[in-house]
Amino acid sequence: MINESALLESKSLRDSVLERTDVLDRVKALSLLPDGMHVTTAMVAAYFGVTAEAIRQLKARHRDELSSNGMSTLKGPDLAEFKRDVLSRYPAGYPQPRSSLTLYSRRAVLNVAMLLRDSEVARQVRTYLLDMEYRARTQPGDDPVPTHPVSLDDRIDRRITHILGQTVVPMFNALIGTSGEHQRELIALRADVQQVEKRLRQHHARLQRLEAPSSGQPRPCTTPRWHCS
Repeated sequence: MINESALLESKSLRDSVLERTDVLDRVKALSLLPDGMHVTTAMVAAYFGVTAEAIRQLKARHRDELSSNGMSTLKGPDLAEFKRDVLSRYPAGYPQPRSSLTLYSRRAVLNVAMLLRDSEVARQVRTYLLDMEYRARTQPGDDPVPTHPVSLDDRIDRRITHILGQTVVPMFNALIGTSGEHQRELIALRADVQQVEKRLRQHHARLQRLEAPSSGQPRPCTTPRWHCS
């Protein structure tokens, strides 16, 4: 298995795992702004346990890469609109930026995890990423190569997994960021949903093996790797 430090040096390797944004919440709950999509520099720093200045320095060194993966800086009318539509809904108010506000998508936060050296959380994210990719390559059924028509049951399994990974979990992320005293319960519920998603994938892989042709050649799994932004 590739050492996690390889992600620090190889952009192509980073690009190959950028869809695995679900890893962020598997390592540590990532609180989002009320739009359920973005975090600020301060929130990124809090997630990784570093200073906001460390994140700003990282942004300066890797601006193009981070921008290509969802980092953006709002100014002028765009910032005013974001203040009105999103920050105004932040619980107990939000420190209003003066002239600009940098936002990170979940994909950009994952990108930060693969670039940030002095953070134990970032190191855990990198290790988890490479472990998942290693298992996907070495365990049949985890990484699909669909060569057969997709059955109705397959499509239903895929749709359920997609809804859990792309809709339900992000909804919990948004609620957790604004839940106050109920945060612990919501985090527990989200963990249950993620466990259901995992078991659905495992169940589908077992069915694929049981339904394999009698020749002993396993039928390729058609369940894709669904990811959560």
